[in-house]
Amino acid sequence: MTLTQLRQLKKESKKITCLTAYDASFARLIEQANVDILLVGDSLGMVIQGHNTTLPVTVDDMIYHCQQVYRGCSQAWLIVDMPFMSYATPDTALKSAARLMREGQAQMVKLEGGGWLVETVQILTERGIPVCAHLGLTPQSVHQIGGYRVQGKTERGAACIRDDAVALQTAGASLLILECVPGNLAAEITALLDIPVIGIGAGVECDGQVLVLYDILGITPGKRPSFSKDFLQETGSIPAALSAFVSAVKEGTFPGPEHTF
Repeated sequence: MTLTQLRQLKKESKKITCLTAYDASFARLIEQANVDILLVGDSLGMVIQGHNTTLPVTVDDMIYHCQQVYRGCSQAWLIVDMPFMSYATPDTALKSAARLMREGQAQMVKLEGGGWLVETVQILTERGIPVCAHLGLTPQSVHQIGGYRVQGKTERGAACIRDDAVALQTAGASLLILECVPGNLAAEITALLDIPVIGIGAGVECDGQVLVLYDILGITPGKRPSFSKDFLQETGSIPAALSAFVSAVKEGTFPGPEHTF
C-alpha cells in the first residue's frame, strides 16, 4: 500500500480500512485480513500500559512498538502517532519524526492539532516526512477540552475544524483522521478535501474508518467507546472479527447510525 494507492481509493470511492496495532503477531493477523493501514497508536498508553490517558507515552515507547509492528507488516501502510509534546515546536517535531521513521521504520507520522501545526506540517513534508493530521477529538488535549467529548457541534466549532482541515491539507498533510465529530460535518470535510479522510466516530461518509484493535475485540479495559463495535462477539474468532470489520467498512454498513453523532 502506498499514498498513491490510498488517494486512488478515495477517487474511486472505495472505502479505506485502518486498525491500530502494537505488536508483530497482531500486525500479521490484521494484514492477513487485508486492512489497508496499520496505525501504531499512542492509545497503547491506555490499552497496553494501563494509563488513564495517552499523555505518559514517550517517543521511545512509540519507537519500540512501531518496530514490533513493522516486523509483522509487509503490505499495509504504516503510520505512527507522535506522542504528547514530541512536536511542541517545529524543531522538536522534526527530531522526533526522524527517529520514529528511522528507528521505528514508520512510513508516516500522525499529529493531533489544528492551525497551529501548519508550519510544522510544512517543514516535515518538505523534508520527506509524510504527515497524517488529526482533528476533532484530540486525546492528547483531553484535559484542555474537558474530557472525551464530541467536537464541532456548534457552528463556530464546525467552521474551525473545517478551516483547519483545509489549512493542514494545504500545508502538505496527506491524510486526515477525524475523531468524534458530527457525521454531517465529517461528510462535508471529506467532500471538500482531496486527501483521504479516515473517520472514527465521524459517520459513514468518510473515505475510510479506523478503530482501536482492542475495541473491536471487546478487550479494552473499562467502558468501550459508543462509536466502536465488538466484532469478536458476533464472529467468535479474532481472524473472523478482523475480516468482519473490513467487510463492514468496505460495504458501508459500519459505522451505523448508532455509532454516529
